[in-house]
Amino acid sequence: MQEAVSGKQEAAKATMKLTRKISAMGAMAAMLVLAGCRQDMQDQPKFVPQRGTSFFADGRSARPQVLNTVARSQMHENEYFYTGMVGGKEGDGFPIALTPEVMQRGQERYNIYCTPCHSRVGNGDGMIVQRGYRPAGNFHTDRLRNAPLGHFFSVMTNGYGAMPDYSAQLTPEDRWAVVAYIRALQLSQNAKPADVAPGTQVKSLHEQAQEMFGKETTFDQPWGLPGTAIYGTPNNEDNGIPGQSTGAVPAKPATAAPAGKP
Repeated sequence: MQEAVSGKQEAAKATMKLTRKISAMGAMAAMLVLAGCRQDMQDQPKFVPQRGTSFFADGRSARPQVLNTVARSQMHENEYFYTGMVGGKEGDGFPIALTPEVMQRGQERYNIYCTPCHSRVGNGDGMIVQRGYRPAGNFHTDRLRNAPLGHFFSVMTNGYGAMPDYSAQLTPEDRWAVVAYIRALQLSQNAKPADVAPGTQVKSLHEQAQEMFGKETTFDQPWGLPGTAIYGTPNNEDNGIPGQSTGAVPAKPATAAPAGKP
């Protein structure tokens, strides 16, 4: 029994010695680290902002800008071209010349960045909407047909509701080209005989489809959205999207199969 107690005491002494050695080594390491710290960065010569100096002849520590230095966005003298706004309000008009090349560029950029949500025809029924995403704005509503051109540019620049901005993907020139193409889409679905040149024969989409395919089609039927779509907007107003409160359960299709059958 006495031998066991003696063994425990020896082990305790050995542990204490080891702890002291480790503590001493830690203290020495800390002293070495502290000895290596220097105040060069703190005490180095430097100019404090807005403080004078005798080093330069004009007595100013801050030096004048290099001649012809241009700050970011300082060259954006045409406010409307870069913002779509005039005096804080959405403007209406094109700051670029509308050429076939511009329209083609607008169609290309629209098909790349806009069709996933707005669809190729701009009715807000893009492919991701058909798979359950919130319906995008329908360009063919009265509200958006009458919206100023600057509205579309501003939305692409700053985003709108659930839509993020596309200022990183589209240059200002490309955004205006997309605006021009959106107007063309709107005209394609709301054109009137007075909009065409005199003497031009006007045919409805239904007539053209019959001539092309030789049978009845549904091309001229009203557009619809899938029952999986989430309707509404954060402010519960139309905003070009079919009105149904956010979070409401879409109506079930009328052709649903009876219970118990596939």
